[in-house]
Amino acid sequence: MTEDFELVAPEAVDSPGDEWEEIDVTDTEADRIARRRDREFNEFRKRIKDSERFKLEESVFDEATYAAIYKLVQDGYIDAFGGPISTGKEANVYTAKSGDRTVAVKVYRINASDFKDMRGYLDGDPRFEGIGQNKRKVVMAWVRKEFANLQRAKQAGVRVPDPIAVERNVLVMEYIATDGDRAKRLNEVHVENPETAYDVVAEYMRRLYDAGLVHGDLSEYNIVFQEGQLVVIDLGQAVTKHHPNAEEFLQRDCENVAAFFARQGMDVTGDQLYESVTDETDR
Repeated sequence: MTEDFELVAPEAVDSPGDEWEEIDVTDTEADRIARRRDREFNEFRKRIKDSERFKLEESVFDEATYAAIYKLVQDGYIDAFGGPISTGKEANVYTAKSGDRTVAVKVYRINASDFKDMRGYLDGDPRFEGIGQNKRKVVMAWVRKEFANLQRAKQAGVRVPDPIAVERNVLVMEYIATDGDRAKRLNEVHVENPETAYDVVAEYMRRLYDAGLVHGDLSEYNIVFQEGQLVVIDLGQAVTKHHPNAEEFLQRDCENVAAFFARQGMDVTGDQLYESVTDETDR
């Protein structure tokens, strides 16, 4: 892997985001389309279900998921689907065409998502008070949380996938790719200059922290390399610094990152990284 790790600059904004911004989890247009079930939507739904390149099982995706995809197509965010990028217990990610570029479409499962794991990151986040135990609302909140976290991270100068659109449980974002294939994770490449890579990751963690966010699941598995840049991905679980578990999550992130770079031959510890991220004397 190349030794050049280019840092991106923060955007010119007054602040990285409103710490107390509420997230709307009421019915979306997709829910209304699913209830209406007109002929055009039914035809679209059948084409998607029958496509060999984009299989959605009835037991996993509800009617409003089809309607969410339909709405994103209507709004011009998606023109045609490609194949799957990844599949997981909470979401599948697919490529799609949007005009002349390729985007990533992340489809969260409503029925199969790990409800308890999600609640652990949502409970205590002031943006999500009052959601209750409704699973649909929890998943919708999670998707909007990921969209909002990506926006805030980007404003803070952290290289993340550019968030494009969100509809119900479907998120459209920049496809992070190299030579047409998904970008490799840090654990999948040989890091020729671990010192420089570490400095970039540490700086991005500081920028997230200054923007009021803690990633909450940062490791070599959700940092990817693309064209001279390290890109932080999977911000769905990121919490604000006001979350009751934010310090614990940050310490865990620091331990994970430091452990990876220690295996690359560096003399670093999680405690050292934690002090560097939270130290405000040089800010």
